[in-house]
Amino acid sequence: MHRVAVLDAAPADVERRRVTEPRGAPAPGRPEDHPHRPAAQPTRTKASAASAAAPSTKAPGELPQRLVEVLADYRRYLVAERGCSQHTVRAYLGDIASLLARLVDDHGPEAGLHAVDLPLLRRWLAAQRAAGASRSSLARRGAAARTFTAWATRTGRIAADPGPRLASPRPHRTLPAVLRPDQAAAAMAASAAGAEQADPVALRDHAVVELLYATGVRVSELCGLDLDGVDRSRRLLRVLGKGGKERAVPYGVPAGRALDAWLRLGRPELARTDGPPAVFLGARGGRLDPRTARRVVHDAVGAVPGAADLGPHGLRHTAATHLLEGGADLRSVQELLGHATLATTQLYTHVTVDRLKAIHDRTHPRA
Repeated sequence: MHRVAVLDAAPADVERRRVTEPRGAPAPGRPEDHPHRPAAQPTRTKASAASAAAPSTKAPGELPQRLVEVLADYRRYLVAERGCSQHTVRAYLGDIASLLARLVDDHGPEAGLHAVDLPLLRRWLAAQRAAGASRSSLARRGAAARTFTAWATRTGRIAADPGPRLASPRPHRTLPAVLRPDQAAAAMAASAAGAEQADPVALRDHAVVELLYATGVRVSELCGLDLDGVDRSRRLLRVLGKGGKERAVPYGVPAGRALDAWLRLGRPELARTDGPPAVFLGARGGRLDPRTARRVVHDAVGAVPGAADLGPHGLRHTAATHLLEGGADLRSVQELLGHATLATTQLYTHVTVDRLKAIHDRTHPRA
């Protein structure tokens, strides 16, 4: 069955949040390329067109009570069955609240979920595009809509699932800049210089930068790390990744030295008796906030002349790139980064042309 492209401009309320997004569907073509394009709508007057172009301003709390209850049920599904992170749950609920507001605008406050069909989904996404939403945002909202309609169909709220026929553009894959190995070493050295006076915060910052680069873990995984998740004798971290999946990640000797110094000299100075069992603490003894960790990384990398301005994600990407250039295979990097599929790792990391040639020469029977 052909996938129907989303190109018609129509109203909907537009969420402006920037969230990590699920992968989108193939990029849509022109409407005339699709034989199943809905018939043209009757010509409207200027007044009616202007009215239709006004985006919905309904907040989730202004939806009819039965739709609010649907959102609550859907939230429980995302958390309990799919194991989505709080950021994904918040993004998906915002997208679906926008879709349900569009449903009420088009069909009235008494409309039920049975009125969620392909034309409604297309009009909703088209309005996002007309309002200037990026390709990445459209891809995420399309994925959110398909997930919702699949769930609503399984639970008997919708008779036939329109989601599989909804197309949304593929997001542009823009890879972050990475540090060269010498720049990464300079950033680690700059961080170590700040920790020489054994100031607790400086010791913590040095350990944060070293571990992020040594392991490639996400900043949320590092900030969520507890003391019982560190095996110092084997130099392993046990982190909880996306979807509640746990994995063990090794780290090297320099990161081990920085972590030992923090745990021995720095952490006891900041820890409270009623504080959390977190490895990394804030200045007041609570769990380290990811925003603070981002600032720490920006400061360390900013001390390197000519280096790109990177955050924790940039260090994660740098670590993966240096592993590949050092000879690691994609499957190993996938395990270290905690990616569910190898395709994600292939998109997330880039491999130099010289390395591709070397792999071909070493492995292809007719190289």
